[in-house]
Amino acid sequence: MRSLKAAREVCEKFHPGLLAELEALPRAEREAAGSPVVEIYRRHGGPGLLVPAEHGGHAAGPLAAVRVQRALGAASPSLGVATVMHHFTVAMLFSLAGTAERLTPAQRKVLGAVAGDGLLLASGWAEGRTEQNILAPAVVAERVPGGYRVNGTKKPCSLSRSMDVLTASVAVTDPDGRTSLALLLIPAGSPGISVEPFWRAPVLAAAQSETVRLADVDVPEDLVIRSTPEDHDRLDDLQTAGFTWFELLTTACYTGAASALVERVLTAGRGTAAERAELAVRAEAAVALVEGAARAIAGGVSGDEAVAAVLVARYQVQDLLGRAVDQAVEMLGGIAFIGSPDVVQLAASVRALAFHPPSRSSAAAGLAGYFAGEPLRLS
Repeated sequence: MRSLKAAREVCEKFHPGLLAELEALPRAEREAAGSPVVEIYRRHGGPGLLVPAEHGGHAAGPLAAVRVQRALGAASPSLGVATVMHHFTVAMLFSLAGTAERLTPAQRKVLGAVAGDGLLLASGWAEGRTEQNILAPAVVAERVPGGYRVNGTKKPCSLSRSMDVLTASVAVTDPDGRTSLALLLIPAGSPGISVEPFWRAPVLAAAQSETVRLADVDVPEDLVIRSTPEDHDRLDDLQTAGFTWFELLTTACYTGAASALVERVLTAGRGTAAERAELAVRAEAAVALVEGAARAIAGGVSGDEAVAAVLVARYQVQDLLGRAVDQAVEMLGGIAFIGSPDVVQLAASVRALAFHPPSRSSAAAGLAGYFAGEPLRLS
């Protein structure tokens, strides 16, 4: 598949030898719990992909980043999903680093070690609640002398067993009594942090998406990043950067997993030329949407416009990939489905895109209002 080949070439440029080492493992081993793919990725400089050059990173732009994630998603959907959580957090934090007052020296020190020391940042936003508003976490940080004390759970939390730093969203109470969002940078070895089994599905098992429990975890003030919204219902700079990169990279990852199935159909010459072309057009339309959003962001689109652009791409790609996967599996045939766990793994993995926040229903009112001229508000 021509565009997937191009994505692999970009991945090779940033992480020489990574795909070859991943593909040397049987796909079932790559995708299983206990898989070595995360450490393989770390050894190939993966954590530094979006880190600026002045901090020792690869300084990949949005277009290169989505191509790398697409290549990873094709090779190992589990690794693709897991690394999205690291990368969107890194991109979000470095987007704030240019504003002197937004990050403390301690926070900058953590960021400065990501590329050089290969630090992996786990993203603790989800809390295992159906239709959760991730901008309103149930985990609350209690003010204590010198910082905050945190209790609660984050699940599923990818990279939970390999993380060096947990970035966790929490609710904090402002002096006026209102609750606002904060992001904590918590060293993974902090007293009170434990990891418990959570993920039972056989797909995406290597993403290490388990429960991270926080029991009286003390976080110093200088590792706390407070949101500064224009009003309490709108996204601020922290949330906007996070949403934009998360949706962009997540969609790219699942596009890669679907592309791997489409590639199998094209390589095997299954179906008629018309059917193969129809399938490829559908897959390439998804690629074009993702890369179009990446180009827009690279060109300076930001704020509400950027979030809306990536959500439009994500929801439309979600539909395109669902149809592409169904068609690819049918064209590969029953024997391939029965005889190859790879086909089942890839097809099932792509379906998980629909489960990432924000759900289509929860974003509907905010997007409808935005398209009608209102500020973007998400729940």
